[in-house]
Amino acid sequence: MLSLIASAGLGAMIGLIRQWSEQTERPEGADFAGVRTFSCWSLLGCAAAFLSEQYSPAVLPVVLLMVGAHFVLGNRAAEPGAPLGSTTFAASVLTVLVGALVHWQRPREAVLLGALLMVLLGVKRPVHAWTRHFTETDIRATLQFIAVTGVILPLVPDRAFGPFDGFNPHSIWLMVVLISGVGFAGYVLMRLLSAHAGVFLTSLLGGIASSTATTLAFSRRSREDPGHSEPYAVGVAIACTVMLPRVLVFTSLVNPDLAQHLLLPFGVMALPGIVYTAWGMRRLGRKERKEDQPAIGNPLSLVTALKFAALYAGIGFLVKAATHSGHLQGTLLPLAFVSGLTDLDAISLSVARSLGSGALTAPLAAQAVMVAAIANSILKTGLAVGLGSPTLRKHVLILMLFTVAAGIAGLWLIGASTTSAAAPA
Repeated sequence: MLSLIASAGLGAMIGLIRQWSEQTERPEGADFAGVRTFSCWSLLGCAAAFLSEQYSPAVLPVVLLMVGAHFVLGNRAAEPGAPLGSTTFAASVLTVLVGALVHWQRPREAVLLGALLMVLLGVKRPVHAWTRHFTETDIRATLQFIAVTGVILPLVPDRAFGPFDGFNPHSIWLMVVLISGVGFAGYVLMRLLSAHAGVFLTSLLGGIASSTATTLAFSRRSREDPGHSEPYAVGVAIACTVMLPRVLVFTSLVNPDLAQHLLLPFGVMALPGIVYTAWGMRRLGRKERKEDQPAIGNPLSLVTALKFAALYAGIGFLVKAATHSGHLQGTLLPLAFVSGLTDLDAISLSVARSLGSGALTAPLAAQAVMVAAIANSILKTGLAVGLGSPTLRKHVLILMLFTVAAGIAGLWLIGASTTSAAAPA
């Protein structure tokens, strides 16, 4: 009895969304498959599962075939040019299976499947309205991104090659995916939202994923769309500022002592980005207006991503070679600078683990992370100057000069605190 009640309830909820969708789109007589019909289908699935267990395993497959045959005959009898109702067909079969899942004592799976059905049926009109605005660029960029991530990435070997095991094709191509993904995500958000809102949201997410990739994507885009150079510059500032607390959180999970030594220097280094972001958002808010969609040729920037991935691979090889020298203590700061040119997380986590094993002191480890952060800021300055529009170039250059200066000040604070701690009482 409980299974029948639950099946009928889930079917009724699915049918309610379907009936509302049909009646909203076609107010006249759109009641073929609604609350009652979907309730019956779910009850049919529950009863068929019960009969399959008690009498014959063929009952449930026969019921599913009958539902399919019903729609085939209904489509043939429909008027020429009438819609075939494929969505309703798929929803009906899945609703039968929802009822079967309830009988099989799989309530979580039944509820999840029912909820997904309701969502898919309910978003029909928004999805249709959204896809009407698709352009050829949207479709081409989507297909390219699917090929880069879903086709090529799984095929790339995930193991080290070459001298010192310095090349990992999977990690190199992952950088291509990351840079392309940031550019693609920003383009999609700017198409869905306003240009400013899309840039800000992309920069927040990009700062969590990779501020370097975000800087590269926004710099290139500012040259194609110079009218939005100021929002792109603010986006770079947000991504670079978000990077610091992200690294701090990751480091604290591995070694809280190192995170404590980095707290004040990172705070100092983040000040220019915070100040510029506040100023830039206030400035953009004053002249906010109804904006046209951005005119962007290739949202993925695959050529730029491939060039940067090659640079990333080269620097990664140098880091591997320096690591294999076996002189970590003496080469740590130069190694941190070279490693920070492409990735701040790798050197941060590496020194945090080395600190935990006793191979380093906490001040030296903190200095290495700060040197890497300064190097990363220098690289992003070069990307903005080399790829960005004149407006973005000017804004980001000023921002990064202050950021590097603040990073040097933070590095000095670590050295000063070490000296004062070592001084005799």
